[in-house]
Order: sequence, then structure tokens, then C-alpha cells
Amino acid sequence: MKNFFDVVIIGGGVIGCSLASHLSAYTADIAVLEKVSDVSCGASKANSGIVHGGFDAKEGSLKAKFNVLGCAMMEEESRRLDFPYRRNGSMVLAFNKEEEDILQSLYRRGVKNGAKGLEIISGDRVRELEPNVSADVTAALRCTSSGITSPYEMAVAYGENAARNGVRFYFDTCVKSIEKEGENFLIIVENGKKYTARAVVNCAGVHADEICRAYKGKEEMPAFSITPRRGEYILMDKTEGGKVSATLFHTPTAMGKGILVTPTVHGNLLLGPTADDIEDKDDLSTTAEGGGRVLAGAKKSVPSISPKTAITRFSGVRAHPSTDDFIVGKAFDGWYNLAGIESPGLTCAPALGKVVAEEIARDYGLSLRADYIAERRGIRAFAAMSRAEREKAVAENPLYGRIVCRCEQVTEAEITDSIRRPLGARDIDGIKRRTRAGMGRCQSGFCMPRVADILARELNIDINEVTKCGGGSYMTEGYIDEE
Repeated sequence: MKNFFDVVIIGGGVIGCSLASHLSAYTADIAVLEKVSDVSCGASKANSGIVHGGFDAKEGSLKAKFNVLGCAMMEEESRRLDFPYRRNGSMVLAFNKEEEDILQSLYRRGVKNGAKGLEIISGDRVRELEPNVSADVTAALRCTSSGITSPYEMAVAYGENAARNGVRFYFDTCVKSIEKEGENFLIIVENGKKYTARAVVNCAGVHADEICRAYKGKEEMPAFSITPRRGEYILMDKTEGGKVSATLFHTPTAMGKGILVTPTVHGNLLLGPTADDIEDKDDLSTTAEGGGRVLAGAKKSVPSISPKTAITRFSGVRAHPSTDDFIVGKAFDGWYNLAGIESPGLTCAPALGKVVAEEIARDYGLSLRADYIAERRGIRAFAAMSRAEREKAVAENPLYGRIVCRCEQVTEAEITDSIRRPLGARDIDGIKRRTRAGMGRCQSGFCMPRVADILARELNIDINEVTKCGGGSYMTEGYIDEE
């Protein structure tokens, strides 16, 4: 096993994958160490998928700087790496005079930040644009530069691009300690394996402060802590996807941007999140009380929303830093942090990856590679094809003629492609994030057994070794005696 690298990135979320992709354009040996079984398994798979315009972050902050930069990059990045993106715009809704004053403050802040497409509009104008919005809305801050994306598909796209350009990904690799060994860093992981690197980049999300504490030269490390902030969501059926076209926010508070109502790039409607500071950084539970708050907040904006059309609930944990701003760049020679990347972190990911990759390249004298593969093509989705395209796809690959997930019209061809690609899926949820098999109304009630069969066949493993999300999450246990 190769264990010496120029750069080791700790964390395989959208930030770590963006950095890996941008850094792979340079002449360097790069590794990503991820503690679980796949990329995009933390906050990157459980957030709103909003591309923020840049009016909310405090002026002069790193959040503001990278928000505007990332928003401006997103459309081109989505074309280059073939992940979903739509500029649908957003509105921050006001329900009274006090909230209208907050809109004015947000507008002025957005102008200072360099956000594009901002205007204050009346409640009547809001309802012209969004007929299902509450009659109680008195005004809104509209931002036409805001958009939506698929956060997990974005992370996978960056990860695949990085892997195709030679970045090595090591999964189920939890970092336990880091120390200096001469000019390099010695990284020891949970299973006892060791990795050596000239440079370390901490992209560990909600666990970033723990990675800093794992370094034995703590006196060099900037002091910060991460508070886990859990947000609960409700995903509605595609029958509700047309209720709004823009992303609708409440006026923000100290805990966040409130309960939003947004279409998704795949045609659903998403509600949430709550914002609760918790103790356990890995607590992804949902609660009746949290679900009630999500629904009540969503109905305040769009009264016609009904819980009867909900198809699933989930939660994600955001990394809220004690600094109240992102922690970005070189902490000391060889150590870089991309920590405390809470909202609007998804929007900022392209710019954060690019800027820190350039910083590392300057520090280590890395040159651009002549053979860098800049573009990546995603999996061809049967559901998005025309009839003629489907007929051609089936003629070229008969597996496109086998529907596995009926809700989302996902074929065996897409599932096998998701496994065989660079950084391919290795469990049920990995396939789900890459193809949407299991994301429909039945939530994999029908397709999961067939997906498990395909996974076992493609990985050449026994069906009892197939997991939902790595670790001990096995899908089956033994066989039924047919006699």
C-alpha cells in the first residue's frame, strides 16, 4: 500500500472532494481519508441543496466572500462536471413591518457583498410570482441569482473527477492521531495503518475540531470548537414539486435562515430545516416535535402544504464554529484548515476548493498537469431521456430496458454504471445517491432487493455481505430453508 503523499485531505464531503478535484490539476500525489464507506455521507448528503446568492452572510466575512465567488462559479462547474443545477431564484419573506426592516438590512448587506439580482418586492408581487404563498406575506427580498443543486451528486461529481485524475480515496479510515515526523506529517488511523504527507488539509466537517486536537503539536493550532447543529427535513412527493418555483425563506434569526420551502432539482418539494444544538455529532435522529416545527414553518409560507404527501424525513448535522465564520487556509507550515463550513458551505464549495488548491500549489511549487482531465460526464438517466433516446440507449445497452426502481425509472444500466465508475458505489445508499434508485414514493420498498442482487453480482460478494451504508448495516442474514 502506498503511504506517502504530497497532500492528505481528511474528509470526503463536498468540501474535501472539491479540493481534491481542483488540487488534482497539479503535479502532486493526493489522498483522501474518509472515516465512513463513501463520499458525501455527512452534511453533504443531508442539506437543503440551496445555492445562496450571498446577501445573508456578514459583510467582510469569509462566508460572504466565498458565497459570492461560489455562486458565480456554480453554473459552469455544473456543466464541467455534469451535476444538476438550476437557477430558480429565492425570496426571503416578511410577514410584518419589523421583518420588512430586516429585508432592507439584508438588501444593503447583499449589495456590499456583491450579490447579484437583488430587489425588494411587495406581497402582491410575491403572490403574482408564487400564487401559493400566504396572503399574510407583506414583502420579500428577491434574489434571482440563487439556485438549487443536488448536494450529494455534486460531491460525487467532484470525487469522481479527482479519482479519474489519480487521487486515491481510502474509506473506513478514521484518523486517530497526527504528529510531525521530520518535515512531514505521520497520520495514524483507527486500524493502525499509517500515512505520511508533506501537507495535511482538515476537511472533517463537524469533526474538524477533533482532527485539530488529534495533532500532537497543539500549540501551533488555532483554537476553535465545533458545535453540532442538527436540522430536520421533510421531503414531499413529486406531486407537490410545482407548488413553488423559487426557494422561500423566512427572515433569518441567530440560529439560521429558518424553515424554507424549496423545489428540488429532481421535482420534489423540500421543507426544513430546524436548528438545534446537540451533544452527539453523529445524532441524525428525527423527532415528532422537530417534524411538527418543520411543517408549521412551511405552512406559514405556503398554507396548502399537507403532511399527507410527505414521503420521508431525515436530518443532517451542520458544523457551527465558535468563530462564527469559516476557518480557511494555512494554519502553520504544512497544515491547512477548511473547517466550520456551515451554510452557505455548499454554495462556497467550488470557490473554497479552488482557492485552497491554489494556495497549496503556491506553497509547494506545484505545476499544472498537462494531462489533467477537466470534465466529467455523469450517469445517463433513463428518466430524463426522450422516447427516441430511450430506444437508442436500449439498443446500445439492453440493461437500459430493465427498470429496477419504478418510482424514479432507474434502470439496471444506471445501477451497474454507478458501481463500475471511478469511485463507484459499494453499498445500497451509494447507489441511491448516484442514481436515485430508492428515492421515490415507496422509498426503496420494491427495488432494494434487486439493487442488492446487482451490487452482490458486480462486487462479486455474497448477498449477505451487502450493506445499506457500510459498517455493520447488513441487508440480509442467512437464507430461508426452502425445504
